[in-house]
Amino acid sequence: MGKRICVLEDDDDIREVIEMLLNEEAYEVTGFASVSDFVKGGKGLMPDLFLLDVMLPDGNGIDVCEMLKSGEHTAYIPILMMSAHSTDELVKESCRADGFVAKPFDIDELIRKVSQAMSIN
Repeated sequence: MGKRICVLEDDDDIREVIEMLLNEEAYEVTGFASVSDFVKGGKGLMPDLFLLDVMLPDGNGIDVCEMLKSGEHTAYIPILMMSAHSTDELVKESCRADGFVAKPFDIDELIRKVSQAMSIN
């Protein structure tokens, strides 16, 4: 079984594309559309990577990133942040993410960044 990735992205189309791309790369992907769905459904998930959107309908990925990096069992798991409205520099100032993916993203760049982040773990 491949490495596991948890995706938090509110745009259904983007989330589905990400899931499809990562599944084709032999990753096992679990997706969530909101912070509340993530908190409810993500309990007990121990993925090898979190891929979090910054702007979400009921919160933001920055807060989720900090919650995960402060968690005893999730602090070591790499996190990539995604945003169409933020920058790498702003995200690095706001949370302890391990990387950043600008949207719209290049497919090859997304896969490369996911692979690099996985090597952190």
